[in-house]
Amino acid sequence: MSLPTFTFLTTAEEVADVFADQIRGKNVLITGTSINGIGLEAARVLAKYANLVIITGYNSERLKLSEEAVKKEVPGANIRQLVLDLSSLTAVRKAAVEVNAYPEPLHVLINNAAAAVGEFKLTEDGLETQMATDHISPFLLTKLLAPKLLSAGSASYIPRVVNVSSDTQALGSGVNLNTVAHPDPEKYSMFDAYCQAKSANVLFAIELSKRSEGKINAYSLHPGTIFTNIMKKKETEATLIAGGVLTSDGRPNTDQMQWKTLAQGAATTVAAAFDPRLESKPGAFLWDSVEANDKIAPHNSDPETAVKLWIITEGIIGEPFTF
Repeated sequence: MSLPTFTFLTTAEEVADVFADQIRGKNVLITGTSINGIGLEAARVLAKYANLVIITGYNSERLKLSEEAVKKEVPGANIRQLVLDLSSLTAVRKAAVEVNAYPEPLHVLINNAAAAVGEFKLTEDGLETQMATDHISPFLLTKLLAPKLLSAGSASYIPRVVNVSSDTQALGSGVNLNTVAHPDPEKYSMFDAYCQAKSANVLFAIELSKRSEGKINAYSLHPGTIFTNIMKKKETEATLIAGGVLTSDGRPNTDQMQWKTLAQGAATTVAAAFDPRLESKPGAFLWDSVEANDKIAPHNSDPETAVKLWIITEGIIGEPFTF
C-alpha cells in the first residue's frame, strides 16, 4: 500500500484514517488533553480506532468535560481519565502507580502537556515551572511507564514515545545545563525558558531512542502555530502580544506567520505515534507530519548535550532511567 505525503494542511483525522490499521487495538496515553487543545484533538481522532485512550489533566472536572467532548463525537470511544499534575514529581509518581496497575499494556505515550509561558516561578520541588512541566516530569513519567511500554513490544511492534516540542527549539542557545536543577531568577526570561524546555524535548527523544537500543522509538515534533487555550492565559497572552505573535486584542497575527487549525495542529502528533515509515528513524524530529531532522538546531542534536541533560534529569528525579 502506498502511503500519502502529508502537508501543512493535513488534519489529524486524515492521518488517523490513513493509519487506522496501525491504531486498532492500541492503548495510548496523552498528557494535556484540555478542551481547545491539540492533545484532546489527537485523543478524539485516535479514539475512533484505538482500544483505549487515556486522557490526563490536573483538574478532574475539566477532564470530565474532555471525555464528554470526545464521546459526543465518538460515542463508542474507550476513554479513561487520569488525574496528572506535571508540576509535582510526587503527583507524577502517584499517577504512574495508577497506570501501572491497569491490566492493559501501553503502546504509545504522548508527552503533549506544557506549562504556560509566564514569570519566573518554582514548583513544589524547587524547579522552574516550564522546565519541570515540559521536560522533567515527562522524563519521570516516561521512566516510570517504560516497563509498561516495553511489555507492549513484540517482534512486529516497537512502542513509541512522542514529545510535542516546537519550532522554538531552534531559537536561543539551547538548554542551559547549569540552571535545569538550579533555577536562577537572574538568568530567567519567559520566552527563553520556553525555548529551553522545547529543546529539552528534542534532546530527550534522541537520547531515549539511543539508550533503549530499539526497544522504544521516541520522536519529537513541531505541531505548528495554533491558537490554543494556553495562548489565552493572561501572562502568556501578554508575552505573545509583545512578541507580535498575537495582535493587540489577543487574536492570531496572520501577518506574522501561518496558523494551523486545531485539526491541522494535532496531525503531526498522530503521525509521530503511528506512521510506520518512522520505524527506521528513531529520535526523528517531525514537521508537518513528516520527518524533518534538518530543522533540529545543532545545539539540540549534540550527543554530548543529550547525555548531560539525561544525567542531570536522573539526578533531579533521584533514580536512574535504564532499560
